[in-house]
Amino acid sequence: MIDEKLLNEVTLKAQGWLTEGYDAETQAEVKKMLENEDKTDLIESFYKNLEFGTGGLRGIMGAGSNRMNIYTVGSATQGLANYLKAAFPQLEQIKVVVGHDVRNNSRLFAETVANIFSANGIKVYLFEGPRPTPELSYAVRLLGCQSGVNITASHNPKEYNGYKAYWDDGAQVVAPHDVNIINHVNAIQDVREIKFHGNPDLIEIIGENIDSQYIEQIHTLSLSEDIDKRQSDLKVVYTPIHGVGKEIIPRSIARWGFTNIIHVPEQDVMSGEFPTVESPNPENKPTMAMAIAKAEEVQADVAMASDPDADRISVVAKNNKGEYDLLNGNQIQILLHYYLMVRNRELGRLTGKEYIVKTIVTSELIAKIAKKEGIKLYDCYTGFKWIATVMRELEGTDARYLGGGEESYGYLPETFARDKDSVSSIPLMAEITAWAKDKGMSLNDLLIDIYKTYGYSKERGISVVRTGKSGAEEIVAMMKNFRENPQKEIAGSPVVCIKDFQLLEQTDVKTGAKTKLDMPATSNVLQYFTEDGTKVSIRPSGTEPKIKFYIEVHDTLESAEAYDAKNDWADAKIDKICHDLGIA
Repeated sequence: MIDEKLLNEVTLKAQGWLTEGYDAETQAEVKKMLENEDKTDLIESFYKNLEFGTGGLRGIMGAGSNRMNIYTVGSATQGLANYLKAAFPQLEQIKVVVGHDVRNNSRLFAETVANIFSANGIKVYLFEGPRPTPELSYAVRLLGCQSGVNITASHNPKEYNGYKAYWDDGAQVVAPHDVNIINHVNAIQDVREIKFHGNPDLIEIIGENIDSQYIEQIHTLSLSEDIDKRQSDLKVVYTPIHGVGKEIIPRSIARWGFTNIIHVPEQDVMSGEFPTVESPNPENKPTMAMAIAKAEEVQADVAMASDPDADRISVVAKNNKGEYDLLNGNQIQILLHYYLMVRNRELGRLTGKEYIVKTIVTSELIAKIAKKEGIKLYDCYTGFKWIATVMRELEGTDARYLGGGEESYGYLPETFARDKDSVSSIPLMAEITAWAKDKGMSLNDLLIDIYKTYGYSKERGISVVRTGKSGAEEIVAMMKNFRENPQKEIAGSPVVCIKDFQLLEQTDVKTGAKTKLDMPATSNVLQYFTEDGTKVSIRPSGTEPKIKFYIEVHDTLESAEAYDAKNDWADAKIDKICHDLGIA
């Protein structure tokens, strides 16, 4: 049953989009929604304003205040421009970088952003075409800019687009700038406040000049150039899944000396329609089906993918049964962190000042490896802006960053960019594969060896999707229930500790004692820890209509032969945990 009050509100709001200041195409789309007997699209498009959050915007494309279009993008950019002028009054010339991915309307939105910035007297470096998100971060630092904007919805379905805002350190914005920008964006109340007519003299097109420097910087990360040469014919399958990695990532891999790069031709087509996949998310096995098939065909040493904006990495390796299968995000993190720590030790480069960063929902096995290797570990919230915050706070000290990552398939092995980076992580993973092969091991053998040495873990992420207004309300209700009615045991093991990052409070379940969590801000995350070492983390996504569950179980692994049986045990246990949480 339609809420008449809500319908009246959205109707009035939509009628405001039929006025001067909105283009004819937008007005026609709004009229169609108003005249349609089914008011679902009207309500979903106008029941709220598309929120400019701490990471920017993300939403379905279309007309309306709750949709990605030139007016919501324009409002965000005008607000950001106003804040930049307030934040940097001493500068004669404020500078920004603007980039975009391959999605439908991405170029239009990027040019809109560039025009608005330039109309406000801000110098704009606009990429000539689609480029990776981490390259934008790199360019902000390289060109000495005060901000950057990338138009991308990452790995979301094709209906979506997004707007990521970056600060002068190349990282996504954090406090106090995030809240200040939001306030300036929210202050834009009339479309006529947006300066759409750009100043071409303040827009400079950039491209290959940045690409080549970026690729050279990435190659400085190599720790095994001699091994790369010996293993130069390593069979590396790579797919960009129709995204921006098509040109630059094969160049980056080749720069590390790997000559046998095998493409998935159908997915080398850059397209916002993502024609060969239902969803361009490389975390999903169906999305990786063509890469897996190609790996089987050529008997690849490793197969990898980047998501459409080339910040995330996906890895396929041959398992004990001779089958090619996806590594999960935690396994990717374990391998990358392990290699950077152990290889630096092998090369005699460890000084005791090194550190790594992971997010609180990423595998605790990484903490065990870091402890054994004598490397400082920092835990932070989900999102690379928090990893970048740790890096920024330690910049200028004698601490040396080795790498940072999160279980959601993002890793950053460098300091010259400040967002997750598949353009560097993919050649690094190729080098890890070569390093293992040089020792007579496959990537899967190396992972098992890590489990034998440091302890076994298995992780699974479950996303419960709830779309629209009712879905958002349901997600709020689920989090409320988990807080007010906490689990007493999980899969038969008593819960011994609860961490609530919204309250910044840790509770010892046995004693009831509460202690403060030392974090830079609050976050809507709840964690349960059990007596047998299981960790369950629950958080609503900040960018997608879903609530996420992160489940992690631990044990020992006595031998490689016991690995498959251990995986079966872990899967059964995680299934039981899902049942206990009501998400089976």
